[in-house]
Amino acid sequence: MYQRILVPLDGSELAEAALPYAEELAGRLGSEVVLIYVCESADEKHHRMHELYIQKMVEATKRGARRHLEKGQEKEAKVSSTLLVGNPAEQIVDYAEKEDVGLIIMVTHGRSGIRRWVLGSVAAKVARATTRPVALIRANGTSLKARKKVTISRVLLPLDGSKESEAAIPHVEELASKLKAEVVLLHVMAPTYFVYSIPGETVEMSFKPEDIERFREKAEHYLETVVSAFQKRGVNARVEVTLGAAAEEIIRLADEISADVVAMSTHGRSGIGRWAFGSIADKVLHAANTPVLLVRAQSAVKK
Repeated sequence: MYQRILVPLDGSELAEAALPYAEELAGRLGSEVVLIYVCESADEKHHRMHELYIQKMVEATKRGARRHLEKGQEKEAKVSSTLLVGNPAEQIVDYAEKEDVGLIIMVTHGRSGIRRWVLGSVAAKVARATTRPVALIRANGTSLKARKKVTISRVLLPLDGSKESEAAIPHVEELASKLKAEVVLLHVMAPTYFVYSIPGETVEMSFKPEDIERFREKAEHYLETVVSAFQKRGVNARVEVTLGAAAEEIIRLADEISADVVAMSTHGRSGIGRWAFGSIADKVLHAANTPVLLVRAQSAVKK
């Protein structure tokens, strides 16, 4: 599932904040890492400079991956690179599809100024257009020289009981089983509901305490069945059921339990600029302090 990982770079230290995550997966899962640099023009004057930069990052990534190898494991991580010319988002998406990439890891910030990679630009276009899982890292000024070894030891997996939300489960199982990470399954119950009244107005009503308790028991039973499936693969998993607004509760709990990544499924249509994130995933991406792994529901991929 994670045999090949793609990391887009733009020459900035902020974009390189994605590398520690790729290094862990390369060292512990044996994944191949491909570093991609997309030039917007075929200017030969800068081509050699970009080539030297990306080769430097290949060697740095190999060194970082070695720190995740188990004692006595001598096999070196496989890290390669590619330089492409064209629109960055389109080239990244096309390469990921053509080369059967299992995961794209990129940051939500990059170059400073009007060419920066911000959520809503290259990173968001890639996440909206690709059918491949995407891990988005908030850079927060991380420097390559100062970056520390990343260890994924706890994954927060929000589920709402739908088949679409369960699309992330196999990806989390794969990661957690091989990285020996704990999985926290979260279901957020809505405290209110809307009633349509004549003449077409809506009124927000609070659920009764007995209704909330019934919903909680149902949610816990559902999550326990998922826990059992994780445990069969040797994954340590536990359940959290909370009451409130879904995005806010996901962000709050991720901070509270010090989650290393939030894994969520998304939905929408294919094509750059045509896939709208689910509103909850979109809110989490913009406000969370935790890296977010987006897995596209198959029902959306088929559209």
